[in-house]
Amino acid sequence: MAEAHQARVQSAIEEMVQNLESEHIRKMQGRMFKCSAECCDRSTDSMTQVHQCIERCHTPLAKAQGLVTSELEKFQDRLTRCTMHCNDKAKDLFDSGAKEPAIRSLMERCVGSCVDDHINLIPSMTRRLKENLDSIQQ
Repeated sequence: MAEAHQARVQSAIEEMVQNLESEHIRKMQGRMFKCSAECCDRSTDSMTQVHQCIERCHTPLAKAQGLVTSELEKFQDRLTRCTMHCNDKAKDLFDSGAKEPAIRSLMERCVGSCVDDHINLIPSMTRRLKENLDSIQQ
């Protein structure tokens, strides 16, 4: 993917992730640390009980991070499939005897379209992630 297109996607995704991190993940981290500290304050619990308590505190954040990672992987896979389709179209054009400028132009338009389509998917992906993050039990 051309650098400019890649930079556009990366910037849009980074903005989304930063937003999710500041609005959701960071609050979950705070709750996790407070919960873990409370586990450590239980002076009558055994070491095993304290460790189990801490693990329970970490579970919501681990689920949240897994959810975000999974969604980003699906997004990347879809974008990769789209750009591979562009590569196939370019190869077909090359095999038909087209010249390099025509092939470059096709790739630029095709990859640009992939990027535009996938950047347009980010708001719905963000909404879905926020809803799922809000539904994780604390």
